[in-house]
Amino acid sequence: MKAISRLMNAASAAALSAGLVVGGVSAVQLAATVSAEAATVSRIEVRGNRRVDADTIRDQVGIRPGQSFTGADVNEAVKRLFATGLFADVSITQSGGTLVVTVEEYSIVNQVLFQGNRKIKDRSLAQAIQLQPRSAFSGPLLESDAEAIREAYRRIGRDEATVTTEVQDLGEGRVNVIFNIDEGDRTKIAAVKFEGNSAFSDRRLRDVVSTKPSNPLSFLTRNDIYDENRLRADEEALRRFYYNRGYADFRVISSSAELVDNKYTVTFVVDEGERYTFGNVAIESTIPDVDVESLKRELKTRSGAVYSAEDVEKSLISLTERLAGSGYAFAEVTPRGNRNFEAHTIDVVYSIDQGPRAYIERIEIRGNNRTRDYVIRREFDISEGDAFNQVLIQRAKRRLEGLNYFQTVNIATVPGSQPDQVVLVVDVVEKPTGEFSIGAGYTTGGTSSSSGGFTVEGSVTERNFLGRGQYIRFAAAGGEDSRDYSFSFTEPYFLGRRIAAGFDIFRNTREFSNADGNRIYDREVTGGTVRFGLPITEALTTQLAYNFTQEEYERIGAVAISPYIQDAINQGEWTKSSVSASLIYNTLDNPRLPREGIYANLTAEVAGLGGDAEFVKVTGRAAYYQTISEQLDLVGMLSVGGGHIVSFGDESLRIFDHFQSNDRIIRGFKYNGIGPYDGATGDHLGGTTYFHATAEAQFPMPILPESLGIRGAVFADAATLYDSELTGLGTVLGTEMEWRASVGASLIWASPFGPLRVDYAEPVVKEDSDRVQHWNFGISTRF
Repeated sequence: MKAISRLMNAASAAALSAGLVVGGVSAVQLAATVSAEAATVSRIEVRGNRRVDADTIRDQVGIRPGQSFTGADVNEAVKRLFATGLFADVSITQSGGTLVVTVEEYSIVNQVLFQGNRKIKDRSLAQAIQLQPRSAFSGPLLESDAEAIREAYRRIGRDEATVTTEVQDLGEGRVNVIFNIDEGDRTKIAAVKFEGNSAFSDRRLRDVVSTKPSNPLSFLTRNDIYDENRLRADEEALRRFYYNRGYADFRVISSSAELVDNKYTVTFVVDEGERYTFGNVAIESTIPDVDVESLKRELKTRSGAVYSAEDVEKSLISLTERLAGSGYAFAEVTPRGNRNFEAHTIDVVYSIDQGPRAYIERIEIRGNNRTRDYVIRREFDISEGDAFNQVLIQRAKRRLEGLNYFQTVNIATVPGSQPDQVVLVVDVVEKPTGEFSIGAGYTTGGTSSSSGGFTVEGSVTERNFLGRGQYIRFAAAGGEDSRDYSFSFTEPYFLGRRIAAGFDIFRNTREFSNADGNRIYDREVTGGTVRFGLPITEALTTQLAYNFTQEEYERIGAVAISPYIQDAINQGEWTKSSVSASLIYNTLDNPRLPREGIYANLTAEVAGLGGDAEFVKVTGRAAYYQTISEQLDLVGMLSVGGGHIVSFGDESLRIFDHFQSNDRIIRGFKYNGIGPYDGATGDHLGGTTYFHATAEAQFPMPILPESLGIRGAVFADAATLYDSELTGLGTVLGTEMEWRASVGASLIWASPFGPLRVDYAEPVVKEDSDRVQHWNFGISTRF
């Protein structure tokens, strides 16, 4: 295949060279026919033109009757005519007092046709080539476009695709261009290997790179396509991974791919080097009046900690922003590292110097065919006229990459119109941002239903709506006893500020049954939320929201139920109008399958701004992830949480406003299967207070193929749900603070539809009134 590719490239180069030779021969001919000495002609005659006006050609020649000209002038005239792209050949000769300009026009493309393509649509192929209807045809362009089509197929993993061309002469200077495509079989990746690594296993490093071995679901993820650009990105990902874990001398010696039987084997050869810790950390400044001691609190690097390039970078940004805010706009912060090879430490000194006075003249953005300019510009903390700051520019680059709108983002600088001016050139390559997904699953009960069953969900998501950076999502789902519809919209920069504003609209219907499967009542909830999110720091965010819901209940059947449930149903329509405020702290390295970091959420909600509900509710949850063994890829997780709700109106809380247990609180028990219950019917009624804790260890599965992305886990849960405001209609038992506990094991699957998990839990501490449920199916991230 490689030999064929080289042959086609050689043919393309030969065709292009041939075109240049023809032009060169014409130019030599011109130089020979026109004397090097100055000459004049009385008129200029144009021959061979069919579509291009003769006067237009004379204007391009630039030689005027009665004016003297030389051979150099003729040569320049030929170059100008070729540069128009309208002519396959040009010659200029002198016949007596006449200058004869003979041209051969290119044919005009009538249609561009694609045959044999199924995996790439005509529209996408048309965007990849240069020949277009009503454009001038040329052989070199034809070969160049054929190679562009082959490259488009290589990008989707079809390296063996072949393209042949056909030109149909329609007469009168018009042609049809036909690309005959044999798409071939899809190439796959048989294995991704590493050589030279000892600190981290191949399995762990395969999680770092984006190139993955093929598996039965690769047609959905498309991460098993060999691409040299992806390989370069994987090299950089490996460097960042090692640099952030103490290996400051790490090198990627080589990365290569071998193709055998239409399958690639990708091999990375690395040199890990030694692991370092931070030695002495200090700040030096050559700028007068800079208080070095006050700047030390901005440092993210600590003596004795494992060396991390990311922590050094965060320290640079923090120091730069602090100095800029103190009036030192041109201060430059440069880290200097001094390795101690014997002690395996790195001393870091942050040097603060007065940098050159350079300003940003303008920011040029290229390659954004869909994304609006302002969507890119707003990720910069600097703008035209501001002091040039490389640290802030690199942060903008990371923000742009984090948007997930672009395949690549490159920012370069070029000199401006003045010595102290620079121009920022931002080159982006866009990628699709729309997603359509459909899936099916099985639920074992959740926060809105007392039963489970098969569910089907479909959704349409656009992360960059109309190129404005807005997020929209519509989803619909249905199951044996449920129907869900939702629509979400988010504007990430409300009023031009870094404030995320959005709204959610939803409708949920549920059918509730008892333990015997007898239908008891139906519930329909319609509501919406208007929300605003404001980042306080890179890790800390606050969110304010107004929430409105309307609930309707209908009694079905004559099955005996708790009078508290019957009373809430009899109230019929129930509305809740509330405001809520949340603080979210997030330092997770990967939100889908975290290995390090903290996620914490504290939310307070007040209901009573109209509507029927009047209560104050506070909930909180925190999860801490830490890699226990890099070699074994063993990850530990600790999670704690709790909540309390209290009414402040004339009436106590109704039953449906109480907390009800679920798998996020404790596994091994049914939804609403613990806590206070009706002494007569045994129905669980929920509680006003709960606490829970989880300890979990996650590890790779040694038996299942790694390419499936399935990991295992063992866990222990503990929780309590107690206290109640329900009185007067029956006997409420189990209101004391009694702890439950369970242990179990899980399978976690990084599926194309999101991280999913199956849990099996066995209660080890429980009450007689509790309802047990061993199996649970849901999402894997439990925060």
